[in-house]
Amino acid sequence: MKFRDSASYGKRQEYIAVSELLKRDFDVYMTLVDDQGIDCIIRINENRYLDIQIKARSKNASGKDRAYFPRLKVPEGRDNLFYIFYSEGVNAYWVIPSQDIISLAKQKGTNVSQNLTGNSAGRYALRLAGYSSVSGTITTFDRFEMYKGENGFELLK
Repeated sequence: MKFRDSASYGKRQEYIAVSELLKRDFDVYMTLVDDQGIDCIIRINENRYLDIQIKARSKNASGKDRAYFPRLKVPEGRDNLFYIFYSEGVNAYWVIPSQDIISLAKQKGTNVSQNLTGNSAGRYALRLAGYSSVSGTITTFDRFEMYKGENGFELLK
């Protein structure tokens, strides 16, 4: 049963994130296949649609990795692509425009980076919260507060 749980975790979290969008009155269109890095599309108005990629981390991830999202393929020049990140261990959502991920990776000390070498060269990694091995607690980083929870979902509008 453990394999089934881990294999279906991502898909379950996609549907939960979509339900969060629906609760906020977004028109959501599900994609049949995620071969373009798009889990769903939301309609803002008759002229604007946003592509959404959903990423989730399980509460079973190690403490330091509960809000860590590595190996993200983030295309440049896509102002209509947004990522919804969910950490079950932190019980928090972040909604981040793809272009902000690229911009943050160019700045020092943002906990966003671009891999320059190896199998993941060109891909991005985000750490949205920090883990204290002393207290065993996870604290979200203030620099991502504008993307967290309701703040993040408002960015979609």
